[in-house]
Amino acid sequence: MGAPTGDTRSSERVKMSMLRRKVAQRLVAVKNETAMLTTFNEVDMKPIFDLRNQFKDVFKAKHGVGLGFMSFFTLAVVRALKLYPDVNSMLDEDYKIMNDFHDISIAVSGPKGLMVPVIRNAENLTFRGVENEVKRLALRARDGQITVDEMTGGTFTITNGGVFGSMLSTPILNPPQSGILGMHNIVERPVAINGEVVIRPIMYVALSYDHRVIDGRESVGFLVAVKEALENPVEILLNNDPKKGLEL
Repeated sequence: MGAPTGDTRSSERVKMSMLRRKVAQRLVAVKNETAMLTTFNEVDMKPIFDLRNQFKDVFKAKHGVGLGFMSFFTLAVVRALKLYPDVNSMLDEDYKIMNDFHDISIAVSGPKGLMVPVIRNAENLTFRGVENEVKRLALRARDGQITVDEMTGGTFTITNGGVFGSMLSTPILNPPQSGILGMHNIVERPVAINGEVVIRPIMYVALSYDHRVIDGRESVGFLVAVKEALENPVEILLNNDPKKGLEL
């Protein structure tokens, strides 16, 4: 049989917004001008689940903001960047710019598409500070109030495709940065723990990086350091004192 008839079929030619055209140009430039690779790992999120279940209500009552995953990831990334500073650097022609500060770009969805505002000096922020900044910037992006200055100057990016259901992806670099961490959805999976198969909430994570700046040792080591911090948050991110670390 041929194609069914009688249905209305139409197309519409819509000009892309200036923002979307600029984004498209930058994405093509990244693919053409960088040596981008991606390395992957997985994170057992149970320790963070346990911490949030124990403290999220009192945290919100005390600070007026939720205890989300982004603060754990941001502080784990800052620690890993300190251990592997090349991941926090960027190229400028024949020079490598090394940054001793950690301005973390976070990808959030806005009315005009994806926005990437920057959490400035994340190395100086606590869990409360990160969550307040994430909330503030997300609201400004949602309301269309985010400024160009608030979206420029980051040294590393975190993007969370998991909120849309993504299991795994290869995030594309946010130029001129040399690295971007992709978070994904959390799914209960069977894993081996101490020789026994158990069900754990697992998130796959991906680090895309510019191989011109970052070697395999640094990229893999960085991602392993992020994994270690997320799987041992009380010891590594909260100095074995959750109440003090969460300012409760």
